[in-house]
Amino acid sequence: MDDALSSLLHDVSPRGALFDQSAFNPPWSMRFVEPTPLTLLAMLDGRAWVTPDGADPVPLDCGDVVIVRGPEPYTVADDPGTAPRVVIHDAERCTTPDGRRLLEASPLCGYDTDGRPKPTVLLKGTYQVRGSVSQRVLGALPRVARIPASPSGCPPLEMIAYEIGREAPGRQAVLDRLLDLLLVVSLRDWFERPEARAPAWYRAHGDPTVGRALRLMHGEPARPWTVAGLAAEAGISRARFAQRFSDLVGQSPMAYLTEWRICQAADLLAQTDATVDAVSRRVGYSNAYALSVAFKRTLGVRPSEHRARARAAADPGPAGRMPGRENAEWN
Repeated sequence: MDDALSSLLHDVSPRGALFDQSAFNPPWSMRFVEPTPLTLLAMLDGRAWVTPDGADPVPLDCGDVVIVRGPEPYTVADDPGTAPRVVIHDAERCTTPDGRRLLEASPLCGYDTDGRPKPTVLLKGTYQVRGSVSQRVLGALPRVARIPASPSGCPPLEMIAYEIGREAPGRQAVLDRLLDLLLVVSLRDWFERPEARAPAWYRAHGDPTVGRALRLMHGEPARPWTVAGLAAEAGISRARFAQRFSDLVGQSPMAYLTEWRICQAADLLAQTDATVDAVSRRVGYSNAYALSVAFKRTLGVRPSEHRARARAAADPGPAGRMPGRENAEWN
């Protein structure tokens, strides 16, 4: 069985986590203008502030995790009032605020009361995100989501801290996978917080009957589901199931299933070379024509148009190409 949060892992890829130990004396400040859709920040030691453009600063204490939804710029600094000293444009380019090129981003560092270096260790993972399924998750996030440190700790973050201190073979691959885990754990923890206002479909996963139906639809979209069939799987009457599903999710079971199938189809069209006919069968439609009709009604474009737009956005040409996990059509 599957759910939208688990499916996010298939459509995100960490672009080389940056583990910086500083070299600055306070005050320090770094402005990030890289146009990435999702960034994860965690303070392994020390304290910082994250300030999105046009919004209030958010504290980042030791053990906290902050998820920043892009692509708008933001600043990380020792204090919200510290002006940026370095501007990060992407993994290859950083400058001074007046545009002078720097060879690399200066690491960040504070000093304790004895004057001895006390590293401020900032973990930064930048993600490329693809797919309609992922957008359902990211669209439910605020500009900055802060998950405070838990008294019981955060095992993925602790494992990352341990791995950073090693020089073992495969270190970057391990860190990338741990970043995947930390992202999903952090998203789950955020949506469980009262201030998160988690979307209805996420909250409904906790219901024993509706949650089971959602997992079945997510995991097996190609099955010929009916309201009666889903109700039988959930163990309640058809009428009671339909009412409970609508109350918790905000739409009927069949409307939700259609949206989920179209999300899956959109991602398959964008990320594979499968024909529309093959995609239609994988997501529960009898043929390409049936999918095309539902696709146009739901998203406003034909499957072939969606595929062309998605590929143009993913591969704009040699100058703008972004790294990442990378037939007959109904017109």
